[in-house]
Amino acid sequence: MAAEGHLTSPPAGLHVVRPPRQSTASWPLLDRAGYLLCWATGIALCLIAIGIVLYMLIQGISYLRPSLLVTSPAPSLQQSKAGGFLDPIEGTFILTAVGIAIAAPIGVALATWLSEYGRPVRLARAVESAVEIIAGTPSVVLAIFGLLVFSQSVLGFLSQNTAGGAVTGQSFLTAGAMMALLALPLIVGATREGLALVPDRMREASYALGKTRARTIRRVLLPAIRPDIAGGVVLGMGRIIGDTAIIIILLGLSVTKNEPAGSTPVLGLLRGTGSTLTSYVYYNSPAGEGNAHEKAYAAAFVLMMIVLALNFVVVRLTGGREETHGRGRRLLRRLRPGWSE
Repeated sequence: MAAEGHLTSPPAGLHVVRPPRQSTASWPLLDRAGYLLCWATGIALCLIAIGIVLYMLIQGISYLRPSLLVTSPAPSLQQSKAGGFLDPIEGTFILTAVGIAIAAPIGVALATWLSEYGRPVRLARAVESAVEIIAGTPSVVLAIFGLLVFSQSVLGFLSQNTAGGAVTGQSFLTAGAMMALLALPLIVGATREGLALVPDRMREASYALGKTRARTIRRVLLPAIRPDIAGGVVLGMGRIIGDTAIIIILLGLSVTKNEPAGSTPVLGLLRGTGSTLTSYVYYNSPAGEGNAHEKAYAAAFVLMMIVLALNFVVVRLTGGREETHGRGRRLLRRLRPGWSE
């Protein structure tokens, strides 16, 4: 191990001489055109992103007032004069919490099984294909499928019923379950990527200490890739927050207060209907019926700030991937204090 670490760096007193960078002027014309096209595409994407942020910043700040954040919407044909969007903000966080609570443990478990076991092979390939299919399926298709499933009488306890006794299939629980499918591929992908970066010698060292594969996964591998798992979870949260189709179909296009189903405090709220910031923005946008464009801009600005904050968290969490090896060594020392490389 020591010799391997010694070979990764030059001896003391010696400097690495790097060859001069080749000028693009000597490249073939086709290569130079592709190089310039890559630069132009990257710059254009940056300008588009900056333009969106600045536009929403200007529009959102000009219409955003503190009272909008602490008052609930009121049923009115003129939404511009009817309360704020406190309930959609609460609905956004409730739906995100339900979706991530379902997707995170399932995603980590699936990724661990696929990466560390992968047996039986046919089942593992089928699961990988299923995850890829879910990742490429439009959310509106998942919403219609969820409405078909959760409107069955056997699953009526997850949502509220109509006056005639029919199951609506619309609630925070049903919408959160389908939102979990949106976040699942991101969590699986991030976890598998993190496990692939863990050196095999960390597994071998744990086995040499007499630890089983399950204990190695639980005590060494998963703690070592905690930033990757957290990054996948946060990306999944952003995916849930930004979706609209599932919310409209499975949560109800409502801009009024969140409506619990029953008198039970928490369960009644989860079985009830409501709205999120995305549905609120859609309803009050020029394409909706709320006729409150100013509030749509303000709510969109708040939504964008939440997404940007999540992206910042992802960058902070995944910035320490190079420390995976060091974390693994520290975890192995906890399993056996006298162990060293």
